[in-house]
Amino acid sequence: MNNYQPLLQLFLSHLENYTSNLKTKLPTELYEPENYILNLGGKRLRPLLALIAIDLFDKDPKLALNSALSVELFHNFSLLHDDILDAAPLRRNQPTVHTKWNTNIAILSGDVMMVKAFQVLENYNNDEFKQLNVLFTKTAIEVCEGQQLDMNFETANLVTVTNYIEMITKKTAVLLGCSLQMGAISASTDLETQSNIYEFGKHIGIAFQLLDDMLDAFATDKDKFGKQIGGDIIANKKTFLLLKAFELANDTQKQTLQNLALEKDNIKKVHHTLELFNALNVKNICGQEADIHTQMAINCLNKINANTQKKNNLKQFAFELLNRKI
Repeated sequence: MNNYQPLLQLFLSHLENYTSNLKTKLPTELYEPENYILNLGGKRLRPLLALIAIDLFDKDPKLALNSALSVELFHNFSLLHDDILDAAPLRRNQPTVHTKWNTNIAILSGDVMMVKAFQVLENYNNDEFKQLNVLFTKTAIEVCEGQQLDMNFETANLVTVTNYIEMITKKTAVLLGCSLQMGAISASTDLETQSNIYEFGKHIGIAFQLLDDMLDAFATDKDKFGKQIGGDIIANKKTFLLLKAFELANDTQKQTLQNLALEKDNIKKVHHTLELFNALNVKNICGQEADIHTQMAINCLNKINANTQKKNNLKQFAFELLNRKI
């Protein structure tokens, strides 16, 4: 991460210039929530990836600042609406927008953020704008599809591991790929290079989500993980671990898993579910699947003709993202 501090600071300055204008915009109820959520912090991973990508090809990162801002606006719009859908009271340990204001304000403020995510791309010339807009529109639709698939899974009787990979690809991974490709577009790279850097980001995103499933179930330090351990099990979320367990379980084990879904004692529920996960070896299988996608990502990065040291930095950055201890 230290290699990218200058790029991160460059984006944060650009974001500060953007949010400073929100403080005086009217109506206040529309723009205050936008300013609030954009200033809650976070890793700024997606905008950083856009700047990393253009820098990878030794081009001025400032050329991709509006692409970076675009993906950050869209990401925060999606968080704002996700919090409404999930009835979440907190975001980064602070009240969510719909809690601090109300649901109607949160919906409308989110809507304007999405529109502005596309509007900031108008700063690019016609050809570059068209390339960025085509990619970003496709990605935005896929993110919404992923969110709907995730909601559908809550009541679906039959969800496969393949279905799950498709869902996390759309809900999470494609925006990482999009961020990198936007930077590559601003660097005027060819289509093959753009495709490879997109696929790199997409597969890193899939691996990241698979490891997040593992951490949710098996992490030992709640503070380091940042959320409740076993939360997915308690909520009966159809994660890779649960779906793979059902795929591998015998009839008795399947019945036990079904019974555990109805268990009211959360401590007992998590304990016995983890026992079954261990018996079926799904933790290791999930880790192996994450490794497969990590290697696919690295293979794509290796195909790219770019500054060797900067490619190594990006590879190291990806490994740091994925190397979260259980």
